[in-house]
Amino acid sequence: MKKFGLAVQIIIALILGVIVGTIFHGNETVVAIITPIGDIFIHLIKMIVVPIVIAALIVSIAGVGDIKKLGRLGGKSILYFEIVTTIAIVVGILSAHIFNPGAGLEDNHLQKSDISKYEESSKQVEHGGLAETIVHIVPTNAFASIAAGDLLPTIFFSVFFGLAIAAIGEKGKPVLSFFEGVLEAMFWVTNQVMKFAPFGVFALIGVTVTKFGIDTLIPLGKLVIAVYITMVFFVIVILGIIAKIVGINIFSLIKILKDELILAYSTASSESVLPRLMDKMEKFGCPKSIASFVIPTGYTFNLDGSTIYQALASLFIAQMYGIDLSIMQQITLVLILMLTSKGIAGIPGASFVVILTTLTTMNIPAEGIAVILGVDRILDMVRTAVNVVGNALATIVVSKWEGEFDKEKAKNYLSSFNQKKAA
Repeated sequence: MKKFGLAVQIIIALILGVIVGTIFHGNETVVAIITPIGDIFIHLIKMIVVPIVIAALIVSIAGVGDIKKLGRLGGKSILYFEIVTTIAIVVGILSAHIFNPGAGLEDNHLQKSDISKYEESSKQVEHGGLAETIVHIVPTNAFASIAAGDLLPTIFFSVFFGLAIAAIGEKGKPVLSFFEGVLEAMFWVTNQVMKFAPFGVFALIGVTVTKFGIDTLIPLGKLVIAVYITMVFFVIVILGIIAKIVGINIFSLIKILKDELILAYSTASSESVLPRLMDKMEKFGCPKSIASFVIPTGYTFNLDGSTIYQALASLFIAQMYGIDLSIMQQITLVLILMLTSKGIAGIPGASFVVILTTLTTMNIPAEGIAVILGVDRILDMVRTAVNVVGNALATIVVSKWEGEFDKEKAKNYLSSFNQKKAA
């Protein structure tokens, strides 16, 4: 396998996982055997994410050193995130009307899954509101937030700590050197973890297909097709236009992110590519300080693929029950998704929690979400890949906006990338 690149290895693992899952569909023994392999890979990914986010943010913020510049950088990032994710929600709603995937489906004839594990989180989000979301960003115990893998409070603490290092001048340099060493060490760890990626992909896909079977797709095929077409449209047209505005070809960006997109797609985990994404964006001409700030914050505020899916799935369930939403109700839906999709980062099954909260608020039967749990893995894979493209482009946009994008570096990297692929 070593003679093949990571992308090829992952594709082979993906195909093998589907084949094994199809052959042993419904076999609990096979599930029990391969599940730990996938779990180990996900644990390895989670192990490296928080140290990298902390070290990257501290190094980048201490490097910026200017609180005014940091405020400007944060303001521009959040503004861009909000505009693009709102467009994503609208695209999802329009797609639901064009494809009408829920029409003609009867809830009682579809396979259902248990949604109880998401309901408690949904109630917490529903009763929390915007104020509590903002309060949650400020940690009462930074180490507890770090231990829990809660990114928003961790980011908040890391930004403040980075500013403190910059503020104390010479005394802060040894601390900064320490975190620079941590960052380099964690990138080495990431490279080792990625060697296990094909095994993790094989197990994750194999377990999904073994449990649910390919035939699960048949009654919900229209929803799956609608989601995939919408995601492709959003990347090529919407993100393509944004890329064109800032002087980048979206297909060039996709080309340099090929390995990361295949990994994100097959694992359905944005976290699996976070370190590599920061590294590639820096090589593509984005300053380290901006890439290390925008990408981690984008993981909580700029999930384009997830917001498209949340809007489309909410209307799918309404259509399934024969509920027609008025224009005002759909505007309300947009506003609800704008808020809830930003306030649940770090919650397991975040997209389901957002959809459940939205359905409950809109008086749509929340139990309807149970019918799409079987195909969620297939949908999660594509929305994760779109999230990765969205955050990569956001880094370029903010770098351009700050006037710090290195066009020559980007051109040279793309050229060397093309030569390496050709060889």
